[in-house]
Amino acid sequence: MDIRLQEKLDALPTEPGVYLMKDKRGTIIYVGKAVNLRSRVRSYFNRSGDTRVFVSLLDTMLGDLETVLVHNEKEALLLENELIKKHKPRFNVLLKDDKQFISLRLDRTQPFPRLEVVRKYEKDGARYFGPYSSAGAIRETLRLINRFFRLRTCTDHVLANRKRPCLLYQIGRCPAPCVHPVSPEDYGKSVDEVGMFLEGKAGQLIEGLRLRMKRAAVELKFEEAARVRDQLLAIERSLERQKVATTDFKDQDVFALYREGDRILFYVLHVRQGRLNGGQAFPFGSQEFPDDELLASFVNLYYDQGGFVPEEVLLPLEPGDGTDGLEALLTERKGERVRVFVPKRGEKHELVGMAVKNAEQAFIERKRTKDETDTVLSRLQSKLGLRNFPRRMECYDISHFQSSSIVASQVAVTDGETDKSRYRKYKIKTVDKQDDFASMYEVITRRLKRGLEDNDLPDLLVIDGGKGQLASAHAAMKDLGVEGVDVVGLAKSRDQEVFDRDAESAKSPERIFVLGRKDPIVLPQNSAEMFMLTRMRDEAHRFAITFQGKSMRKSSLRSALEDIPGVGEGRRKMLLRHFGSLKRVGDASIEELAEVVGPAMAERVHAGLHGDPEDDTDDPVREASLDDASEPVHEKADGGSPPGAA
Repeated sequence: MDIRLQEKLDALPTEPGVYLMKDKRGTIIYVGKAVNLRSRVRSYFNRSGDTRVFVSLLDTMLGDLETVLVHNEKEALLLENELIKKHKPRFNVLLKDDKQFISLRLDRTQPFPRLEVVRKYEKDGARYFGPYSSAGAIRETLRLINRFFRLRTCTDHVLANRKRPCLLYQIGRCPAPCVHPVSPEDYGKSVDEVGMFLEGKAGQLIEGLRLRMKRAAVELKFEEAARVRDQLLAIERSLERQKVATTDFKDQDVFALYREGDRILFYVLHVRQGRLNGGQAFPFGSQEFPDDELLASFVNLYYDQGGFVPEEVLLPLEPGDGTDGLEALLTERKGERVRVFVPKRGEKHELVGMAVKNAEQAFIERKRTKDETDTVLSRLQSKLGLRNFPRRMECYDISHFQSSSIVASQVAVTDGETDKSRYRKYKIKTVDKQDDFASMYEVITRRLKRGLEDNDLPDLLVIDGGKGQLASAHAAMKDLGVEGVDVVGLAKSRDQEVFDRDAESAKSPERIFVLGRKDPIVLPQNSAEMFMLTRMRDEAHRFAITFQGKSMRKSSLRSALEDIPGVGEGRRKMLLRHFGSLKRVGDASIEELAEVVGPAMAERVHAGLHGDPEDDTDDPVREASLDDASEPVHEKADGGSPPGAA
């Protein structure tokens, strides 16, 4: 070991703090926290007989070590969390924002509350329910609530401006508080019932509904009695599907992990009011550090994402520095006491065992999927004659509307799965009219320039188009001196007929063009390789069309501002300066607009942008965007299917 590094190890303090391990180039490769810095860091070099890779890595990779002292373990957890998010070290578990569960939000401060789907919990006085394990689960819950509890589903803007009831009122799924004199007290009863249903308070809810049904029958209100009866049956069927996990009816998160070598998977099982509410797996690779450290770091990052903090957190093993610091930190985030347990017996221990089984099963399934994906990618490399194993692929598409509003999209796939952190969208700058070849040349040039600067180039570029688009992309690569990146073109055949319909080797109508080959390659129609490429191309097309639509709506909004009488250049600048974007101008209420341009002009601007408030069509203003060219994109969970998924 380097003498300077050995001296640092000998001089490590015994106080709590955070340590940063750096490689020979000074890049931070791991961030950890400890109650006793000297004991924790020196333990890495005293593990006799430990053959795990991270021990040997320290001798070959470790170039420097830094420490930051804090007052206690809670502060160490907070600082570790911030440093991991800032530096993104390669050997730390890194959680992405889009891995949070979706939940339901109910704001009782509104006169007529509605359920909203959210991903973040905020201390805003509203009630949050969940999290839900999938979009399908939350859709089923909303379907049942909308049908039998009759809460409004429209936005606040629609509620304030509608003058006639919508279809949901006509079919009996909303009392239409937007236009009818609905009693807040009666509406509030429905809100209370929704809260009890989502909290799993089945007995109290069912008892109240049975009393209401009997009362309605006695008063000869048979239609209402029938509606409550149907509501009761639906609730009872829903509750039958939920398995009771514990008898103390608490909110709990149960953590587990399973690892093979440097690949590790964390699993979080959710128990709400004593009932299982779903779970989710979080796989990671290149994780060589001890399980107790990684578990504590993962739990810390998981709750920093803004998710719901339950009453109890159950862990499969004791964190390296105990549970006291983590318990104090979670208590502070929740605002009330949170208990962290490592149960050894009883119901809680059985829950941890259940989570461990789920973690192992999820690991096996993902390992099998990864092996299958590697096989598909290997066949793709062989059939297309690629130099690189296509682990990181990017696909490009050009989109325009009547030869104007030309944009392009870049979608990315890593190991067969969509990688939305590498999605990009481009506004074409050098082409004024439709020219797909020149547009493709510009996009690939801009992408590769950035890649050369950041040392971030893909293995394979997939161009939506034939020989012309492929030649444009290749010209951009040659002009920049980029070598070692494969590029192919994907285009539909002019003859859409499939050549051999009955044989397993039926040819696809898609043609793949590669450099240096005159004739295109035609893969079997139902092959996994063809499916992966076409799904990626279709996603690029969808993404380009979506961006083009947003750009055109933004242009329409700007035109709408210009067409409003009395709104000249000065007032437009005032509005944009005050609200910050055209979208926010369109979202602003009359009162907010009046603060900038006065009441009379505010009504004129609002009417000019929104038109007739009774219009039931989607408001294009809400979709307007000021996205700049070539910016990173973080889409919603339902923004598209993975190209490699069935």
